[in-house]
This record gives sequence, C-alpha cells and structure tokens, in this order.
Amino acid sequence: MITVDEYENFDAVGLATLIADKEVSALEVVESAIARIESRNSALNAVIATLFDDARVAVGRGLPRGPLSGVPYLVKDLNTWIEGVPATNGSRAFREHVPETDSILISRLRAAGLVILGKTNTPELGLNICTAPSLFGATKNPFDPQRSAGGSSGGSACAVAAGMVPAAHATDSGGSIRIPASNCGLFGLKPTRARVPLGHDKPEGLAGFSAVHAVTHSVRDSAVLLDVTAGPMAGDIYSAPAMNMSFLDSIEKPFQSVRIALWTEGLAGEKIDPVCKDAAKQAAMLCESLGHDVEETRPDIDGDSLRGAFDVLFSANIHNVVERYRVENPSIDIETVFEPVTVACSRAAGRFSAADYAAGIECTQQAARDLSRFFAKHDVLLTPTLAKPPLPLGEISMMMDDWTSYLDKMLNEIPFTPLFNATGAPAASLPLAKCPNGLPVGVQMGAGLGKENLLLRLSRALELAAPWHQRI
Repeated sequence: MITVDEYENFDAVGLATLIADKEVSALEVVESAIARIESRNSALNAVIATLFDDARVAVGRGLPRGPLSGVPYLVKDLNTWIEGVPATNGSRAFREHVPETDSILISRLRAAGLVILGKTNTPELGLNICTAPSLFGATKNPFDPQRSAGGSSGGSACAVAAGMVPAAHATDSGGSIRIPASNCGLFGLKPTRARVPLGHDKPEGLAGFSAVHAVTHSVRDSAVLLDVTAGPMAGDIYSAPAMNMSFLDSIEKPFQSVRIALWTEGLAGEKIDPVCKDAAKQAAMLCESLGHDVEETRPDIDGDSLRGAFDVLFSANIHNVVERYRVENPSIDIETVFEPVTVACSRAAGRFSAADYAAGIECTQQAARDLSRFFAKHDVLLTPTLAKPPLPLGEISMMMDDWTSYLDKMLNEIPFTPLFNATGAPAASLPLAKCPNGLPVGVQMGAGLGKENLLLRLSRALELAAPWHQRI
C-alpha cells in the first residue's frame, strides 16, 4: 500500500519500478494521484478535465507492460487528441471539439503503460507565457499563488510541481515547456524538431517552431518519456537525427569535458534580472567544478531580425486558425469566442505579404545555420531560461487588444527560449537556482540539432551534483 504522502517521494521511473516489483499496485498509485488532484487542484487550477473513471477501467482491464506501466499522467489541452475528450486549445471557440481517435502521440504514451488522468490548463492557442484562459481561468504557481505558473504548459508544470503526477505532457513553440519548468522548479526539455510527433498528427506546428515532450522532476523521467514517444510519423516534413542508443542509457554514459558557452545578455538587448544572470553564472561555475570548459560568448545572430520573424510567422499562423474558424462558423462573431489579443494577432497578419512570410522563414533558417556554426566550436550554450523570476498573475494578459505591444512585452520576458524553436535545436531548463524569496529560477542549456543525449547526460550530472529533488 502506498500513501498519498509516500507517492510524492517517487518519480515516474520509481513508481513504475514499485509497480513492476509488485510492492504496490497500479490502482493504488492511480488512486493516490487522483487523491492529490482532488485535494490540490481547486486552489491551483492546473487540471481542467478529469478522466478518473476511464483510468480505473484501463487499470482494471490490464495495462501494457511498458517501461512506465501504471504511472499516472496528464496531457496538456493544446493540439493533442484524446478520443472522446474535448480538445479546446484553451479557447471557447473549440470547447465542443471532440476528437474521434487518439493521436499517434497518445497511442505511444498508452503503449508505454501510462495512465492518463486528465487534461491540463493552457492559454488560448498557447499564445501566452502565462496560463489564464477566459475559458478556464488562471493557473497559479504552487510556490506562490499570486504568481504565474508560466505558459503555455502552465497547467502541466503546476500539476507536477504540486505533486499531482510525477510528470506531464507539454508542448513548446517559443519556450512553453521551459518557461513553466523554470517558474515551477522542474526539468523541462524541448527536443529536436520532429523528434516526437505532434499531438494532432499534423506534420508541422507553427512554421516548424512547435515541439512536444514533458515536464518532470527527474532527468531520467524525461529520458524514458523521450524513448517511448520518439520516432518519425508518416508524412513528416522534417527529420530528427537518428540516435545510436536509448536516451535513458545515454544519461549514464561517461563523457569527457564539454565546451560550454555562457551567455547572459538578451539576444536583442532585452534587460535580464540580476537574479537570473547570477543563476546562469552559478550553473557555469558548477559545470567548471565538474571539469567542463566555460567561455563567455554568444552566437552571432541578429536578435532584432528574429523578433521581426516571430511577428510575421506567429500572426500568420494564428490568422490561419481564426480565419478557418470564421469561414466554418459564419454566424458567429469571432470576438465573442476568441480572446482580444488572439483577434488582434489574427488581424495583425494583414500587415504582411507573402514575401514577408517567406523572408521570415528565411530568417529562421539563417539563424539555424548561424547556430550550427556556433555549435561547431561549442557543445552547449548556457543561459538564463527567462529574463525574470515568475511573474505576478495578470502581468501579461490576453485581454490586450494591441498585438504589437503584447508581443514585445512577451518577448522581453523570454529572450533566450525562442531561438531554439526557430532553429529546431534542443534545449532544456534546469531548476538550479532560487530567488531570495524561494521562487524557482531556471537555467537553460541548448545544444546542436539532435544532441538531446548530450543535454540529458550533462543535466543528469548536474542533477547528481546539486540535486533539486529527492526522487533520484
């Protein structure tokens, strides 16, 4: 028998081991997770739909003998299809959309033995670095309910940090795994573009910016989740470099010193809070103590041009969603179902031409080439994850009706994360620091295309050297 309190002492791999060794049953673990969600979610608003009865039925029917058999899991409610469960994308416009099938991603999660307990909160269309959709309300930071859990995977990060589940599904189109991981004291890896299928079985998300993985406490959980979900999907228009060993095996592989570039200034001159700068510098010193070489330098990438490309590509892709909805629902005023900034973003796309869109794509491709050249001389780029510690609730609101001001405000908070979405390269946020008031502060590490194994291995070494949890 496992108590609710004991449940929190284990990561996903640890729980799976207990179940496999028959020290506890899968049902006991699932019931512990349900109890945690029922007791804690009302104060935090991380979980917006529950599948408790379905989970109990799945356990009773018998679970696949995968590496995570019996482990409770939550799925972010953004572009991810679960059969029979509304896929709202955090929007009133899609609250009646109910997929008829599981996506390939969900099928892979189920095949690993994970037990899906519900869906987590996300801002409308993932268009905020905080999570507070009009449809479901704000998700609060477990460390301080007056602060944001981050976005757009804020519900997932909050649920994991609050001990509801050991790990949860997350997506990332500009930092949406790493931002809430930083705010909630978790490990969050954005994998290489196309490493993991998107949750709606489409070959591309937001001009190639989108990636899918998870937020976790432990590095090994992230590695095994990547093992069970990675692999191409028919029709993929990108391909991630093949791996010669499992990600879980790679974290235990000895490796020699790596060349780490430390960069603490904003790509386009954004102001960085001293607490965040210091977190990155302290992480660099820890890396040096482990025998790695650290040099202060930055990639030669035009941050202002990249911000301009984000404007073009994001507004065009949001306009595509809003316009398709308008055509399919001609009797509905889009302003009554979409949030003000979403409507403003859609309309802002009219400022740009097809040539502007092509130039935006070319800009991101140039950044990818520049970053690749940088990684020929350096193995890892170490930065703060964010420009500031967790923001107060409501600091960045989708009630704004000026897209340009909104985007500038948002990008000023995330000067380091979108680069890895634009280029497709992997990056992770590690919870290596805290503010004087105890709020978590993340540190980002990025590497070259296909180098998740390197990031996981180095993250594991840092996790052992300066543990941020007791679930190892």
